[in-house]
Amino acid sequence: MVRHLVAWNFGDGFTEEQNKSNAEAIKRELENLINLIDGIMSIKVFTDHLETSDSDILLDSVFVDEEALKNYATHPEHVRVGKEFV
Repeated sequence: MVRHLVAWNFGDGFTEEQNKSNAEAIKRELENLINLIDGIMSIKVFTDHLETSDSDILLDSVFVDEEALKNYATHPEHVRVGKEFV
């Protein structure tokens, strides 16, 4: 089992409303990858920003092994989501 954590922030130049909409879309798209990519045991996106955090979004995913994580990293659907939203 391999856990993969990624935290990131919204880009500059977006309104709070746009950031909220983008966060919802990112959450939906990333969490759906469990249905499209083999080897993902769980995938959860957190968009509830804590005042004590310096990140806007957190991805917490678990894979069956390192090979599954490598497959996820280069899978066309994951790459598409990354290009579209990050």
